[in-house]
Amino acid sequence: MIEQLQEKQRKLVYNAKNITYIRNEFELLESSERLIALVGARGVGKTTLLLQYLSKFSLDEALYFSADDISIVNFGIIEIVQEFYKLGGRIVVIDEVHMFKDWAAHIKNLYDFYLDLTLRISGSSMLNILMQSHDLSRRIVTKELQTLTFKEYFEIKYKSSLPGFSLEEILKNHNNLSFELTQKYPNLYKEFTQYLKSGAYPFFATSKDSGTFNSKLFNSMEKIIYEDIPSTNKIKFENLSVFKKLIYLVISSKVPFSVKIDSLAKDLGVSEPTLYAYLEMLDKTGIFRTIRKYSVKQTKKPQKLYFKNTNILYALSVDQKIAIDIGTARETFFVSCFDDIYYSDIGDFRVNNIFFEVGGKSKNFEQIKDNPKGYLAIDIDTTTNKHKVPLWMFGMLDSHVASH
Repeated sequence: MIEQLQEKQRKLVYNAKNITYIRNEFELLESSERLIALVGARGVGKTTLLLQYLSKFSLDEALYFSADDISIVNFGIIEIVQEFYKLGGRIVVIDEVHMFKDWAAHIKNLYDFYLDLTLRISGSSMLNILMQSHDLSRRIVTKELQTLTFKEYFEIKYKSSLPGFSLEEILKNHNNLSFELTQKYPNLYKEFTQYLKSGAYPFFATSKDSGTFNSKLFNSMEKIIYEDIPSTNKIKFENLSVFKKLIYLVISSKVPFSVKIDSLAKDLGVSEPTLYAYLEMLDKTGIFRTIRKYSVKQTKKPQKLYFKNTNILYALSVDQKIAIDIGTARETFFVSCFDDIYYSDIGDFRVNNIFFEVGGKSKNFEQIKDNPKGYLAIDIDTTTNKHKVPLWMFGMLDSHVASH
């Protein structure tokens, strides 16, 4: 059994050597932590990162297998790892671990019994990983691999290295930074437009055209709806049409979708608590992003619904033959740059105590006038106004500052 797995592993690692770009999360995989789970939406590059990690070790030192490999259906995680351990192996990498029934209990046993074993696991079903990993809470380090930032996309495409900035640095010095970067890379702003359409997923590099890219993206979303969500939440197959309806409602609204829970629940034929649960599932699986209005009191009521990134927005617009609203695309990108972001009555969004209005280059300060903490995030290459920040610059945020 081990020899069969090693044969597959050797081919996969060899093919991954063509991918020279190493993402920041690689550092964590290399750390001395014994158990690390890499989670993230389908297609964000988890397998590639694991294979890059494996390339540092010989076949005798580290074993890789994917739980969705049909050749190991009759074997459990424990049996495979025990056999490899007896042969002297001390590093095991398991991809798509959520495909194994009761995987968390098995990983816990291995962690507790083999004290010199290093485990790296990944799962596309973020719902499953996040729900079950609480059983491993004192043992596991969980890291979410995000879609590519604009910075990462440009670096991969042009094999270059761009600087990353904190939000404070961008707001303080964006005039100079945007000017210098667009002078050094004249195609930077043009590439931003391309990134919005098909640059958030690493498979852009192997897609021969936008049609190929979109079909890969659709394939990922179908698997999320028909495999990941049902596997974790015991949802009946016939109820999955609600997710499709919700996606269609958001894409056909063109403008950012305002959430009115009561009427939306009626439209979809579900109860309000069920709708809240469904929205949370679509948020956690990397299709939607729910944005709440800023309030001193914590509220779980979402105010606006965006797609997780602009690639999903563009792909669905093409598929449904719906003209894209450029304002929605800009807002979707801006929202995707931050972890903690709120809808705001002042401007469009609030990040920390700073207010942002998002728009095109003709956008004025009407909505945030007289506010020293107000900024326009505008779709332009570079500016000379201290409170007008080029929108693409938020794609240069350090990944530690901006999460999605």
